[in-house]
Amino acid sequence: MFLNLGPSHPAMHGIIQIVAELRGEKVLGAEVEIGYLHRGFEKMSEQGPYNNVMPYSDRLNYVSPLINNFGYCLAVEKLLGIQATERCQYIRVVMSELSRICDHLTCVGASAMELGAFTVFLYMIKARELLWELIESVTGARLTISYGRIGGVKADLPEGFGERTTAALQDVRRILLECDTLLTRNRIFMDRMQGTGRITAEEAMAYAITGPFLRGSGIAYDVRKANPYCVYDRMRFDVPTGEHGDNYDRYLVRMEEMEQSMRIVEQAVAQMPAGPVHVDPEGRVIEAEDMVDEAKLGHTAGMKSCSVKTDPTLEGSTKRFHAGVNAQEKRAVLPPKEDAYGNIEGLMHHFKLVMMGHGIRPPQGEAYVPVEGANGELGFYVVSDGGDRPYRVRVRPPCFTIMSALPLILPRDMLADVVPTFGSVNMIGGELDR
Repeated sequence: MFLNLGPSHPAMHGIIQIVAELRGEKVLGAEVEIGYLHRGFEKMSEQGPYNNVMPYSDRLNYVSPLINNFGYCLAVEKLLGIQATERCQYIRVVMSELSRICDHLTCVGASAMELGAFTVFLYMIKARELLWELIESVTGARLTISYGRIGGVKADLPEGFGERTTAALQDVRRILLECDTLLTRNRIFMDRMQGTGRITAEEAMAYAITGPFLRGSGIAYDVRKANPYCVYDRMRFDVPTGEHGDNYDRYLVRMEEMEQSMRIVEQAVAQMPAGPVHVDPEGRVIEAEDMVDEAKLGHTAGMKSCSVKTDPTLEGSTKRFHAGVNAQEKRAVLPPKEDAYGNIEGLMHHFKLVMMGHGIRPPQGEAYVPVEGANGELGFYVVSDGGDRPYRVRVRPPCFTIMSALPLILPRDMLADVVPTFGSVNMIGGELDR
């Protein structure tokens, strides 16, 4: 018989249809239908200026949006031939790894819940909440964060971020230990996961699968090691792999990857260089309206390096942090709000970058940059025609290739095994369909 699983089935996230061909409870074949969440990301990215893509990229893999932001930024920065500051690169690494842990917590927790381990789901969501609070303190949002900027990031890390991060990671480790105790040697969980959803290393490579799904089959491919970006080449971490390529190995890989990500965050926070703080030699700070009044009278001597005190709504990322987290590149980076509202050069600079027909204008060319997303190699291919908006944007979504392999994997198991196998894919509709 033929049985429809989804798109309304809760385990199919409401956006995947699997037409399973069954003999009894044995799966003989599977037809996988995608496209229910298609949002036209690539075409929308071509309709506006380069930085306008940021909110759209949040909604690719919306469980780890920071990685999407930074992957796109790196591709455009490659087109422009610019590089973010060292502090910015460390910030990107820290925020990417926090995002990866959140993604794995969601994947493992939801998969466990679908097999009946509801307590584990609650514990992991509690751990994710701790990290979301950290992310919110930096970006101002929890999920759709729009934190990346071409040439930098929206704002610097808040005061005391390092201490709060250390405390949060201690709590996350404690929660993961509890979850490991509940799951890893649980007889029911092992019976449902071991030997199901198997794929060999050769088959995984033939389908161009990457990420934990590939590493569960024994291939230690990780973009952070194979093609380092930002400052990953300065970080010490291991790439966990499995042996059998089944759901259980992929679970173990993700659990260990969370520990490795915490190692990276701790190293990056410890190594992070201080950002430059710009004040004049006397350390003067003046009110923005006073600067304007003095400038109208021509009294500008000695103002060149003054720090301007502005209303909080005008501060943006603040001038004293701006040079630390944004590249010194007027072609791509907006001036600090103090300059935009405090002097004519800053106003013109801001105006040119936001005015239609001007903006960020990379030279004609194309660039592809892969980053290690939570599901594998997340690639952004951007083509510039020299204008102020991308001519073409193409995304390589890591879970797309895994989904294409499901018709090979599912017929090896029983109907009940479809749910844990699909859960181990960590299919995210925004990334898959775009």
